[in-house]
Parts: sequence; C-alpha cells; structure tokens
Amino acid sequence: MPRLTALALVSLVLASFGVSAQEYPTKPVRIIVPFAAGGPADVYARFLAQRLQTALGQPFIVDDRPGAGSIIGTDAVAQSQPDGYTLLLMSNTHTVNETLFAKKPFVLMRDFVAIAPINYSDLVLVVKSATPANNLSELIKLAKAKPELLNYASSGPGTPYHMAGELFKSMAGVSIMHIPYKGSSGARTDVLGGQVDMMFDAVTTMSGFIRSGQVKALGTTGKVRSSVLPEVPTVAEAGVPGYEATIWLGLMAPKNTSAAIVTKLNAAVTKIVTSAEVREAWAKQGAIPMTMTPAEFTRFLNEDVKKWAHVVKISGATVE
Repeated sequence: MPRLTALALVSLVLASFGVSAQEYPTKPVRIIVPFAAGGPADVYARFLAQRLQTALGQPFIVDDRPGAGSIIGTDAVAQSQPDGYTLLLMSNTHTVNETLFAKKPFVLMRDFVAIAPINYSDLVLVVKSATPANNLSELIKLAKAKPELLNYASSGPGTPYHMAGELFKSMAGVSIMHIPYKGSSGARTDVLGGQVDMMFDAVTTMSGFIRSGQVKALGTTGKVRSSVLPEVPTVAEAGVPGYEATIWLGLMAPKNTSAAIVTKLNAAVTKIVTSAEVREAWAKQGAIPMTMTPAEFTRFLNEDVKKWAHVVKISGATVE
C-alpha cells in the first residue's frame, strides 16, 4: 500500500504539472525589459505583449528596468520563479555582456532558457547636422586628422549601439570617444540636439529623423542596403569593407521553466511574428521577423556569445 500510495502521489503531481502547462497562463505575465523606455526593446516588447495577451487570454505586462548595461533587469528575471510568469526581453546586448562584464550575478546560458527570437534590424550611423562630413569617407578622414575630437553616443556598455561603434573604430582605424547613456532615448536626443557628434542607432527608430533632416545618415550596418533607407549606402560599401552589425531581440525565461510552457510561448510568438499583418508593419519600419525553435534559438545564442567574445577582444572594448 505505501508503494501504491507513493506512485499515486507522483502521478497526481505529474498530472498537475501537465494541466498547469496546458492551461498556462492563468494570471498576468510580466515581461521585464532591462532597457530604457522608448528604445526598440521597449517598443517591440509592448507590440508583442499586446498580441500575446490576445492569443493567450491573459495580460502581458511590460516592466522596464534599465540600469548597469541591462544587468539589473536581467538579474531580476534570473531570481524569479521559473513558472512562466516572469519573462526576459533580451537582445545581443546580453550575448556581448557575457564577455564584456567580467563579473555579473548570472550567466546567460546557465541561468536562463531560450524561448524565441523576435526580430532583427540594421543600425544606421548618423552624425549631427552641423558635422562637416557628408559621407563616411569624409568622416573617417576627419576622425583620423583629429583623434579623440569626435565622440559617439550609445545606450550603454555592451549594447548593440556601443559594439557597433567599437567595431567601426577598430575596422576603420579611428579614435572616437564613447559616451554611454542609460538608454537609447537620451543618446538619440543629444545627437539630434547636437550635443554629441554621432551614433549608431536602430533604423526602426532613427529613419524618421533622417528624413526630416535633423541628422545626416552616412551608412547602414547590414550586408545589403536597408529597404527603409535605400538611398543610404552600407558602411561596408562606403569605406569599411566587411563591416556588419545588427540589433536583434528575443525572449528568455528563468532556468527550470517548464519545457511545455516554453514550447507554448514559442508557438505563440512564432505565430505572431509570421503573420502577414506583422510582417507588413515591420517591413515599413526596417524590422525583419526571426523564427526558431527553442533548441535552434539556444544554438543561435551560444554562437552569438562566441561571436561577440571575438569582437570584444579585437576591438578592445571595455566597460567605462
């Protein structure tokens, strides 16, 4: 009898987990964005949250927690219960930080599980309107003539904006001062206002300012020209052969989150980003949907960690 009772209890426990995963979510889900409000991560988190709420029948609430190069918000997720009700909106900032920050309270691929990628977009190098350089060659010439005179803004250490700048400095052979901000909105505002010389920013958020003439675009960072800014050459075309940098976004959860919940979320995100409505809307913004299974996204993340470890090394990027 004791043996049968024990087996019965185990069966009940397993059954309850199955029902829980099947019925998930039964209460609001929080998506922590470890970046400042107004940037691409925040914008697309809200876009996704609205549609996940419709698809899964519970509120998905975006919680912006910027600070320390995304570490504060990310650690909050790492410390959360692995029940599917606290998720992380992450980016290639996280894969960069695995090398850039020697000490962090978490290890990305140890303390989190991959759910799904969301999208990627090119960056664009813009300079303030008063900058005498009108193309990339002229900017490089100016930077080489006056080392450390020019500066560039980023949304903080380890972010795609920072690493795009460091990679550019390394490959173009120029010395330009890095000015880190607490988020992309502040960096963008100061470039638009002329307080900072330049910035690598997401095409999705900067294209409107380029069209209005508030900044000058000197190059986009993809392998081919952006469909949103087809008149702007790539950085590789314009004078730095082989240069490429993008920004991508994805979802992760604390380790030990149920595989059934991860699978359910992956299916929901994939259905959203592959819908005709979303593809059309994002194409106009310069964002390209990404789709992978959790296993494929895990492999992608591991490869990206290795890729950026190499870039950090060759660029000499450091945390200020």
